[in-house]
Amino acid sequence: MSGRTGTVRSGTSVTRNRVLVAIAVILAVTAAQYVYGNRHNFFDLKIYYHAVRWWAHGHSLYAYIQPDRVQASLGFTYPPFAALLMYPMAWLPLMLVIVLVWIGSAVCVVVTSAWLLGPVAARHGWPGWFAICVGVPLITTLEPIRENTTFGQINMYLAILVLWDLLFALPRGSRWSGVGVGLATAIKLTPGIFILYLLVTRRFRAAAVAAGTAAGATLLAAAISPGESWKYWDQTLWKTNRIGHLYLNQNQSIMGTLSRVARPHEASGAVWVLLVLIVAAYGLWRAGRAAAAGDQLTGVTLTGLAGSLISPVSWQHHLYWFVPALIILVDVAAAPEVSRRRWYAWAAGIVWFTVTFSLIELFDWHLIPMRYLDTPEGALLSNWYVLLMLGLLVALPVRVLPPGDPAATRLATTLRTNY
Repeated sequence: MSGRTGTVRSGTSVTRNRVLVAIAVILAVTAAQYVYGNRHNFFDLKIYYHAVRWWAHGHSLYAYIQPDRVQASLGFTYPPFAALLMYPMAWLPLMLVIVLVWIGSAVCVVVTSAWLLGPVAARHGWPGWFAICVGVPLITTLEPIRENTTFGQINMYLAILVLWDLLFALPRGSRWSGVGVGLATAIKLTPGIFILYLLVTRRFRAAAVAAGTAAGATLLAAAISPGESWKYWDQTLWKTNRIGHLYLNQNQSIMGTLSRVARPHEASGAVWVLLVLIVAAYGLWRAGRAAAAGDQLTGVTLTGLAGSLISPVSWQHHLYWFVPALIILVDVAAAPEVSRRRWYAWAAGIVWFTVTFSLIELFDWHLIPMRYLDTPEGALLSNWYVLLMLGLLVALPVRVLPPGDPAATRLATTLRTNY
């Protein structure tokens, strides 16, 4: 009897400690978010809003220009299908649009985080509520999530489409497999790399559905607005400077790094193409190996990281794939059977700390003088996310998950390190 009573008390104590930890994390993150000063006042969302209203009043969508003190001028840069989806904004007041987009993004963050954290909690015997109450607040501190929210960006909507498609519809053999990736690609071109992922992993039917969905959505937009579609595909798409200056520290892509190195001259297009081919081929090769080993999340994450690197423009709010990469590292670090778990724990800490505290912004925040920007240390900091993504592309572990995962209670005893 006394042993049973002791077990009950021990369980109660563990639950109480978990509740206290969760409350502490929520309060600390809430306070940090409250005092955080780098708010962007839904800057990008306002561009979408005013561009769509300009279009609704009979003007050319891609002729809309908004002056900007940093970038000189900015305009609407998404494909016409994205503009069609945003068109209802023209009927609503700006404040209501901001509220709806903010709520939608918050829901996407919570839902996608729950999808990713749930299987990890099940494997390690953690209560699901505890993993979500601790994990979601910490995820919101990461710069891609912060920036996506305060700019009013659409990247969380794309992430939920891709994750639903590749982590749920595809493994279940749904006839809808590929639709999410196709819609995301029609809204913004960069998710198109996941069509290549489907081909590499021999999901040919899903790849065809994804390509067909993207093409169908694009043709629908062309049928409704042929003039805007022609202007986008013939002119706007190729004007990368319309999105912003490529050399800015905030552009954490291969092109961004090359542009900073070459400044004040233009980066070599041939060098960029060569590096893009190497990174894309290697990233998709590793992603394919991960999928073959049964680790779908790592395969999808590696593909997302490769896509961010090869895109000409990858602002901080585009880099959602740090989130699943961090969760994978935590998953492996928490498995007592893994021999190098301490290394993975350190890697998870470095990813969370440096992405949360935004090393690339230290110059813009005047915490480091601009004169150090051209030093080796300055180059390291200004290209940190690029280097971090390259490191993850090489070293992110491929897990061998037990049959029946995510219901399994333990992580498999070995990891495939295909690098």
